[in-house]
Amino acid sequence: MISQRIVLLLLAVLAASGAHAATIELTVNGLVCGFCAQGIEKTLRRNAATDDVFVSLENRLVAVATKPDADIPDDILRKALKDAGYDVKAIARTQRSLQSLREQVKAKK
Repeated sequence: MISQRIVLLLLAVLAASGAHAATIELTVNGLVCGFCAQGIEKTLRRNAATDDVFVSLENRLVAVATKPDADIPDDILRKALKDAGYDVKAIARTQRSLQSLREQVKAKK
């Protein structure tokens, strides 16, 4: 019984260590129009780890859903957006889905 608990505990630790955030949320300055959103989406979709992208101009939010077992390092995100002319103020990894972010933004309007 104790050995089973130890094995389960080890499996849980291993699973947690390999886990990553499903969504990367960025606070970005310089978003002013729909073309900004389209440009950012196009830029971020070029990354092989990107599954989906959501941009909210009003909230200065760019959210990237990553593919399973994939991640995009902060420095890659910052460089991609800086090269496109935007200023990244913050990056957070969350478990919120893009759908829930879309609904939250829509509810604020």
